[in-house]
Amino acid sequence: MTAITALRSSIATALADNTKYSVFSFPPATPIANSVIVTPADPYIEPNNNDYTSISPMANFKISILVPLLDNEGNLAGIEADVVKVFQLLEASSIVFRVGSVSAPSVLSVPSGDLLTCDIAVSTLTEWS
Repeated sequence: MTAITALRSSIATALADNTKYSVFSFPPATPIANSVIVTPADPYIEPNNNDYTSISPMANFKISILVPLLDNEGNLAGIEADVVKVFQLLEASSIVFRVGSVSAPSVLSVPSGDLLTCDIAVSTLTEWS
């Protein structure tokens, strides 16, 4: 799974924007506001043999965007700005993605306070090692 682990780290690196949010290539112990987290989606890995000569893994990831839960308008504007930024950075990266939908924002309660979060689904064909 080293290629898939490296891919997850590469996606996180491509999404870096230290002026707007922190980026994690793994689920942090405690999610924090103003962060983007790249984690496995469900299903995580789908074997793919489109060319019928080999089997390659399709890796599915979830990009979670977290902002502080302030007020309805401020939160939605903040999370929408981050979604746009993530799409811009995905487009600018050299990784070939299949981008899925963006989930509706929802509230995530953590010990540090409530967060507004949404997820973006992405998939990419990769290698086993």
